[in-house]
Amino acid sequence: MTIREAAAALGAQIVQGEFEDAPLTGAYTSDLLSDVMANARDGGALITIQAHKNTVAVATLVNIAAIVVCNSRPLPPDMLEAARDEGIAVLLTGENQFTVSGKLYGLLQGG
Repeated sequence: MTIREAAAALGAQIVQGEFEDAPLTGAYTSDLLSDVMANARDGGALITIQAHKNTVAVATLVNIAAIVVCNSRPLPPDMLEAARDEGIAVLLTGENQFTVSGKLYGLLQGG
């Protein structure tokens, strides 16, 4: 499943759309950025409420393909600019992390 397919299936808005629409390799849910650095998988999605530039920096370090920001958190322009510069997709949803994690898990498992 590609990033755009996942966004459509989740009903998430693509707010930073300048990225390679690659298949997602998995997902990781966390708001603790050091945890993301230690455990997120290359080419996966990060599900979080952390909406700031540092989230993009961490995503870049571990080669995250997409950041899914939950709970309709406001997205600062510098975060979106950094994501655009790095080619990382940023999706926005009103749903919480638990719901998004469950949905994306099912989608990536083919269910």
